[in-house]
Amino acid sequence: MEDSYVLQLKNRKFSDFYLCFCGYSKCEPRHSFGPAVRPNYIIHFILEGRGIYRVGGQQISLSAGEGFLIRPETLTFYQADEKEPWTYLWVGFDGPRAEEYLSDIGLGGETRTFHCDCGADLKKLVIEALKRNTGTIENEFWRESFLYSFFGMLAGSLKPRITSRDETDNLYVRKAVEFIQNNYHYGIRVSDVADYAGVTRGYLHTLFTRFLNQSPQDYLVSYRITRAQQLLALSDLSVEGVAQSCGYSDPLVFSKLFKKKTGLTPSGYRKDNWERTKSKLTGKSDRLDCL
Repeated sequence: MEDSYVLQLKNRKFSDFYLCFCGYSKCEPRHSFGPAVRPNYIIHFILEGRGIYRVGGQQISLSAGEGFLIRPETLTFYQADEKEPWTYLWVGFDGPRAEEYLSDIGLGGETRTFHCDCGADLKKLVIEALKRNTGTIENEFWRESFLYSFFGMLAGSLKPRITSRDETDNLYVRKAVEFIQNNYHYGIRVSDVADYAGVTRGYLHTLFTRFLNQSPQDYLVSYRITRAQQLLALSDLSVEGVAQSCGYSDPLVFSKLFKKKTGLTPSGYRKDNWERTKSKLTGKSDRLDCL
């Protein structure tokens, strides 16, 4: 392999979606990798030349302007052509949101290859990332922005795969749930959730009933009360403070909803939780004394 440049990252500041490594290489004829599995996702994009990619018993011929995706723990093999070996760039990444983001740009499900018209721009991005090879805070944030920019360019060029109605509906629900979990502490309403998901309030109700067996309003209230229970058990916040932290500006309204859901007032729940915790600790202490 010649003219190879690699940025390998061992430590990471981000967790949901993060860069593992990236690189750029002009390969020698028949240069290959694998068969092997990788622990993270990798996108290769071919700038010049051609080669083959094998995965899942399938061999795919690829050339300039095309790319391929390697998923974690998937056996793959790829090799540069003997006469026109490829020059490619690659970006390795991972995180709990990686599969979701891949699906967003059209690389979800069984999609493994793609065509993209922005190869020159992708190359510029990778070359700039390779320059950011020191562990400064500035470069850590820049490298994270590089990964999102890379996906942004792909999203603008790739054609999203055709999804089924169930997949689309499930995406609406996931977006709605994400919005609730990230914004429950504000005074959001179901109409705000529907607007974020991009559907009408009535259709959102239909989807929640179908997928979660409860209405969006019930889910929002239940999520807020669950967070309130955690705060009452684990913090010294006043009941008013807990109410505000869970999106309720009126402590009385919060207290009524809390009792309706749990059978206890917020103060009663905190006291009951403390008594049960104290009882467990006392019981443990008594057993230790008997040893």
